[in-house]
Amino acid sequence: MRSDGKAIERSFVFRNFNAAFGFMTRAALVAEKLNHHPEWSNVYKRVDVVLTTHDTGNLTELDFKLAKAMNRFADGA
Repeated sequence: MRSDGKAIERSFVFRNFNAAFGFMTRAALVAEKLNHHPEWSNVYKRVDVVLTTHDTGNLTELDFKLAKAMNRFADGA
């Protein structure tokens, strides 16, 4: 969690680009279903993610749902 408590930040590191891209694809499908999209970037095997709800300027249940799914996908990579 970010120090101001208004976002969740995490860096995921995978074994290679293919694993990182697969993670992003799975996360994108959940994000689309929730209609809640992450701020993220990918360089080679690393994916940096920031989750926040811009409408509220804070964290909401959607952020935690997406974070939980991303953690699950990363654990399975």
